[in-house]
Amino acid sequence: MIRTIVAAALLAAFGSSFAAEDAKVKPDLAKAKSIAESVCVACHGADGNSQTPANPILAGQGADYLFKQLSDFKAADSKAPVRNNPIMVGMAAPLSVEDMKSLAAYFSQQKVKPSAASDDKLVATGRALWRKGDFERGVPACAGCHGPAGAGIPAQYPRLAGQYAEYTETQLKNFRSEERSNDPERTMRTIADKLSDKQIKALSDYIAGLR
Repeated sequence: MIRTIVAAALLAAFGSSFAAEDAKVKPDLAKAKSIAESVCVACHGADGNSQTPANPILAGQGADYLFKQLSDFKAADSKAPVRNNPIMVGMAAPLSVEDMKSLAAYFSQQKVKPSAASDDKLVATGRALWRKGDFERGVPACAGCHGPAGAGIPAQYPRLAGQYAEYTETQLKNFRSEERSNDPERTMRTIADKLSDKQIKALSDYIAGLR
């Protein structure tokens, strides 16, 4: 319990300082809409509702979280991006801080068109992990950080409800293999490392059906 509280406090501090640093940059929603309709539309849809399970649904996601992810795709000070995805690194490269904040705000305000769960047995297993975790494996309840309904906590934990199962499964496996490593305090890498393939698939399917 103490460890969870400390981790939450560290993440809260990270989110607060991150937001404060760019607080003076005001979102330009009109420009963001133009970028979304001309660039982002190919993979995420003009309103952030991706039509392809390999690409995440961005609509309704927290603006602070989206801004952080876009920032992590950009190289800085001659260093490689914190989050390395060839396509997104290329997409984020020409974006200014204002563009990223504007896009983050724009997508956060769009109405999400959620995915859906597909396997009742997987859902039952996923529900148990989401609500209670797995004590024997040392896995905490996902709801503790992402909320009972998967709405997340802005600036700290992303909204997961309704996300494509395929995308969530891929990201959990990427955290487990450390192919993705932009989680503060290694929180998701530590948790994902304790999850089996079956548990990851079950959680991903359950998340897709959350509302």
